Amino acid sequence: MEFERVRLDIDGLVATLTLNHPEVMNAVSPEMLGGLMKAMDEVENPKNGVRCLVMTGEGRGFCTGANLQGRGDNNGGRPDAGSALETMYHPFLRRLRNLPMPFVTSVNGPAAGVGMSFAMMGDLILCAKSSYFLQAFRRIGLVPDGGSTWLLPRLVGKARAMELSLLGEKLPAETALAWGLVNRVFEDAELAAETKKLALDLANGPTVSLSLIRRLYWESTDNTYEEQLNLERQLQRTAGNSGDFKEGVRAFLEKRPAQFKGE
Repeated sequence: MEFERVRLDIDGLVATLTLNHPEVMNAVSPEMLGGLMKAMDEVENPKNGVRCLVMTGEGRGFCTGANLQGRGDNNGGRPDAGSALETMYHPFLRRLRNLPMPFVTSVNGPAAGVGMSFAMMGDLILCAKSSYFLQAFRRIGLVPDGGSTWLLPRLVGKARAMELSLLGEKLPAETALAWGLVNRVFEDAELAAETKKLALDLANGPTVSLSLIRRLYWESTDNTYEEQLNLERQLQRTAGNSGDFKEGVRAFLEKRPAQFKGE
């Protein structure tokens, strides 16, 4: 399916969302954000049967941040660089956060600015060896956005988050792996196949519980210990009422592989 500067391919249980404006290394524009929101409608449509979402970039880049040629918001003659965040970026990021299925980012090239924010949204972040991350905002006199000031210190710690943001230095994929920012790094030619393999494994898993797991971890950072215990209890009840749980127990007792249906 083709949308504005976005392509969505649904192959069985896995949907691949490709940022598709390679001429500008998939820099994000209002048109692309509109296409992403329309594509998400298809991802979340139960009729399409999607149980895992992958995001990647077309061509040599994952996403090099916002397309600066498209920034034209004004407020009394002065540009309001935050307006597009509130009206376009944040609704999309919230949809990713609340997605009822596993979400994998496959970083096939540079992930800079808000492109780095998109990449960090993945439950699992896979990278090509040649890829890199860049907090590019300070280079144009802006602050990090796209939720990166929340995500980055929780992934790599405050000291490294501050270093990346204040200095604006490239972070190679293998260093990102050593820092705990990403999960796996592959040779460039192997990334697509390895991403597909992992996405299929997730999609064929107990996706009711997998979606609840991602919710638990998203909410854990703002919860007290007691609040998290209560949330675990609540979501365990939900998981325990699923068909996937019943199938998992039957398969264990019958000593056979489970056939999860995501229900």
